[in-house]
Amino acid sequence: MATTSISLVREQSEAVNPPRALWVPFALGRPLGSAADPGFQTDVLRAAFAILETAESPTIVDYLVDAPMEAGPEAWACPVNLPVADDPSHTGRLLAEVARLRPWAAETRTVRGRTIFGVTGAGADQVDEVARALGGIADTGDLEAVPPGDVDWAFDMPLLVRHLAEDLRTFYHEAVAAQPGPNAPNHAALNDWIFGGTALGDTLQQVGHHLTAADDFILTMVRGLTIPEGRYDDPRDDADHWAAGSGV
Repeated sequence: MATTSISLVREQSEAVNPPRALWVPFALGRPLGSAADPGFQTDVLRAAFAILETAESPTIVDYLVDAPMEAGPEAWACPVNLPVADDPSHTGRLLAEVARLRPWAAETRTVRGRTIFGVTGAGADQVDEVARALGGIADTGDLEAVPPGDVDWAFDMPLLVRHLAEDLRTFYHEAVAAQPGPNAPNHAALNDWIFGGTALGDTLQQVGHHLTAADDFILTMVRGLTIPEGRYDDPRDDADHWAAGSGV
């Protein structure tokens, strides 16, 4: 049976490589766009079904229309102030940030009656364990040892790194979904926020540096699954730029 799907996170679809997928730039939890615009939702469904007729090999088609009331990077800013915690460790700063967002994420879960957090094997109330695990990897650079804690992790290292990041992004997205305001951020706006100064973004960058420094194909692939394309701040780029400018 031929199938088609709708994807909210393009990086995940690229990793899974489904037969057909329509990537939509909408807020997490809104695969059809605005709930108040059935006409727009119908257009999205038609675009997804149209791939059944055109795709001859596994493909991901981009739906490049923002949903009504969706805000892009230029129009949206997170209304929650996330001051940088006075802590030298990534783990400490990340835990402080998670604590500040926890009430908002809980509100979204109450309204929806569910959560998609927990792909790592962590329970809905174990976000601190996930934060400690990812923060510990950033602080120590250990890409082999399974993070300590009370979670029965669903993946081995180093693939667990990717899913730790995914769970924390889900938690942050759920927190943002409960924020007041007329506009919901689209995928690009959420990534701009996370990688524009949050402790999570800084932690992911540090983990990315460890994965890159290992100079291993598998770990480089894990980095690509952990940090969205175009978001990794590779320190080697600065070094190459300096070398070129200095004639080295």
